[in-house]
Amino acid sequence: MKISVFGMGYVGVVCAACFARRGHEVVGVDINADKIADIRQGLAPIVEPGLGELLAEVAGHRLQATTSVADAIAGSELSFIAVGTPSRGNGDLDLSHVRIVCEQIGNALRHKADGHIVVIRSTVLPGTLRQLVIPTLEASSGKRAGSGFRVAVNPEFLRECTAIHDFDNPPFTIIGADDEDTAAIIASLYDGISGEVVVKAPEVAEMIKYTCNAWHATKVAFANEIGSVAKIFGVDGREVMDTICKDKSLNVSSYYMRPGFAFGGSCLPKDVRALTYRAMQRDLNLPLLYSMLDSNQAHIRRGLDLIMEKPARRIGLLGLSFKSGTDDLRESPFVELGERLLGKGYDLRIYDSNVAKARMHGANRDYIMTRIPHLSNLLVGSLDELSAHADTLVISYPDPEFRSYLTRIPDEKTIIDLTGIAPGVSHPGYQGICW
Repeated sequence: MKISVFGMGYVGVVCAACFARRGHEVVGVDINADKIADIRQGLAPIVEPGLGELLAEVAGHRLQATTSVADAIAGSELSFIAVGTPSRGNGDLDLSHVRIVCEQIGNALRHKADGHIVVIRSTVLPGTLRQLVIPTLEASSGKRAGSGFRVAVNPEFLRECTAIHDFDNPPFTIIGADDEDTAAIIASLYDGISGEVVVKAPEVAEMIKYTCNAWHATKVAFANEIGSVAKIFGVDGREVMDTICKDKSLNVSSYYMRPGFAFGGSCLPKDVRALTYRAMQRDLNLPLLYSMLDSNQAHIRRGLDLIMEKPARRIGLLGLSFKSGTDDLRESPFVELGERLLGKGYDLRIYDSNVAKARMHGANRDYIMTRIPHLSNLLVGSLDELSAHADTLVISYPDPEFRSYLTRIPDEKTIIDLTGIAPGVSHPGYQGICW
């Protein structure tokens, strides 16, 4: 294809060179004449291993460079916007460069008869394509998105020092587009490159990039805090984390990486509490670890607020133990949720077949009868009995019994899903906590 890349900074110049190496006709665009001069001579305007050699190979052949937006748009079919999105003083994104480039591209599109695709490669928050990019392009071009031009999001995952390798070996290729044809054209640019091509709505694609970066930052902070705690015990944190990463089933995997409700049970709250208590005794400042239990409590509050937003006062809670398939009520977030609902005067009933059995002969009998008898007295014997009582049904976890019961819940009931029990629920009263 004929491609123009706007912004010859770190992301733009690497992408321009890599697309050119793959056989596309590429023109790099930047307002900095010195950068353009360097690229024309096959010189790297930034320090990045392998980039100088790659530019020397493609510059003047499949890769051109210009300061003219009009020439770049006239000579290309698809444009990547890869300009910077730095932080403002208050932490918000500065999108002025994106806005200016969109205005310039739109002005050039005004004079172009052929269709054109504009792809956001810059890192932008969810909603930027629809709220800023499309309106700016439409206003400056006099054309409508979808007919006069098409748009998409294609976030990059390039690390400095390994950018060319990362371009060639991505974990996945994310494309955010509203129509299949546009997504297919962008996907074709990466033919032969490893990694799954994932097509989502633009807002989802924009959010995926931010989630990846937030997760990477979390991992760095977590490893550093664990290393700091390990040191006070005389333990080498590197040795600990090296072993942690050998577990691909739980530690380094998709397990636990699914939005739902708060954690609970006999291990996680207790162990986080003990670790942070000992760290506080040694005056260690560990904001991430200290915030975990606070974050968990805040999520319980979000679930409570979601229920309280509804006018119904009769509530049915599907599940009381801390997760499906157990009768363990220790530090169950659903016990806490039930107690808060009772405290606010709601008429509550609870169904949990495992806990009902535990009342008679389970290991939790003493806990139930001494710690939460007020909740155990609210247990009912069947989901039908629960549904007959409640106007709002709250699903605690993805128990197969609850999942199969979804189709039997009358349309007039409200369903609050705290776990994501089933994709594509069509019930008119359905609402999820994170979706």
